Amino acid sequence: MTTALIVIDVQDSFLQRPNWASTNRPDIVDRVARLVAATRRRGEQVVWVLHCEPGTGNVFDPASGFVRLMAGLEPAEGEPVLHKTAHNAFTTTNLQQYLTQQGINELVVCGIRTEQCCETTTRFASDLGYEVVFVTEATATTPLPHWEAPAGRSHAEELADPRTLSPEVITERTEYALAGRFATIRTLDEMTNDLREAVA
Repeated sequence: MTTALIVIDVQDSFLQRPNWASTNRPDIVDRVARLVAATRRRGEQVVWVLHCEPGTGNVFDPASGFVRLMAGLEPAEGEPVLHKTAHNAFTTTNLQQYLTQQGINELVVCGIRTEQCCETTTRFASDLGYEVVFVTEATATTPLPHWEAPAGRSHAEELADPRTLSPEVITERTEYALAGRFATIRTLDEMTNDLREAVA
């Protein structure tokens, strides 16, 4: 099986948001870097994806200067960097074409946010016929306010709302939704400590 690691949205945009202070994985760069190093060591592909919202004036607008990988992550020569404008990494990019050209049939997913772009990409990839490994420990997210909560609240007000979901609850729900249906859940140690062949 030919495998590619898909690194989703580990970008400076998130660092500009107040809610990043409540992320469940402040060390996401180190976790992703471990996966990247292990992937390169095995001679497998790494694909980098960044989220863009051109013309919005927010932190995902390329004009903001924040649509760039977080410090500590750097593509190697030949590793593509794709820019998406949808929640999944396929719809607005040439990702599927690239994977087909490379003969890839298995994807390993990591990045930000667990329940949003990472989960959506995983579901989409599974529907396209890829085998998907979801490394939850190498994903990150932040508290999720209730959909009926008023806009413009401070981060402190969001955290005080009992309807706000914690990153731990969000992560658990994502694993429940994906496991056995859209992906196989693997730990960071399984994917980096020379156990890859044993668990694949």
